[in-house]
Amino acid sequence: MTAGNRIYLRRPSDAEPLLEAFRRLPAAVVADCMSRLPALSAEISLKTAPKAPIMCGLAVTVKARSGDNLMLHKALDMAGPNDVIILSNEGDRSQSLMGEVMATYARQRGMEGIVLDGPVRDIEGLSRMDFPIYAAGHTPGGPFKDGPGEINVPIACGKIHVSPGDIVLGDADGVIVIPRQDAARILEAAQAYLIVDEHNFELAKTGSLERGWLAEALQNKQVEIIDDVYR
Repeated sequence: MTAGNRIYLRRPSDAEPLLEAFRRLPAAVVADCMSRLPALSAEISLKTAPKAPIMCGLAVTVKARSGDNLMLHKALDMAGPNDVIILSNEGDRSQSLMGEVMATYARQRGMEGIVLDGPVRDIEGLSRMDFPIYAAGHTPGGPFKDGPGEINVPIACGKIHVSPGDIVLGDADGVIVIPRQDAARILEAAQAYLIVDEHNFELAKTGSLERGWLAEALQNKQVEIIDDVYR
């Protein structure tokens, strides 16, 4: 077995029964229940126009060499329903990793979406596609197909750790990663938090949202409040 140049055909799937419930939760709500730390870099954003507001699936992880999509091609043939391909690209931004042809094939395979820590191309066509693709920009420069790389091993994407089988949740705000071992507990917390959040939204619309916490927070931080103009 050659580390750095290997493919695992299987990955944990114990979090799969939770996917339908997570598909009803905004990424921001879930992120708030994870100490606000699970979000991929804001550079990785939605490039397509999916009709479904939320993308949610189990991670098929890909570790690619800079500007190379050989392992991404293999992952496309492995992934299907309830899967999200999520790819680490060593932070490279010089070469696109996929375009409209690969995206169309991925959509036909029935997978939930793709998350790339690198650019795409054919952005005019992708921007109209009903399939979630998140990427870090776009460029006409095409990818290499030389490898090496890995599939279904731990990676870092958008500065966030991802293990095979983790839950990948995305919406218009961006993408978060939910560790599969913690998913049930996080789901329960997020469902309760959503009720509070929706209530606060209704209060905000009428101007009756409770704001007393702000004065207390400023006092605890020893902020000096001066009833005068700056001179």
